[in-house]
Amino acid sequence: MERSPHDMNSLFAQLGEASDAQSIARFISSHAPLDGDVQLHEASFWTAAQAGFLREATLDDAEWVVIIDALNSELHARY
Repeated sequence: MERSPHDMNSLFAQLGEASDAQSIARFISSHAPLDGDVQLHEASFWTAAQAGFLREATLDDAEWVVIIDALNSELHARY
């Protein structure tokens, strides 16, 4: 099984967000938890382009889907 070349840092870079570990942690903590019925791409903090990318990558089961699922889990987690 081949590993995806994508990780959380590259996803955030693709989305045009700061992609260092501290910035990612700050982003997640400032936007979590999402309500359980809100799909990741529907979150109000995404731009239209970011939401479109997340939606299409998920629907297409693209290479990004594993890391998008991980981000989705992080943003829906209740700490």
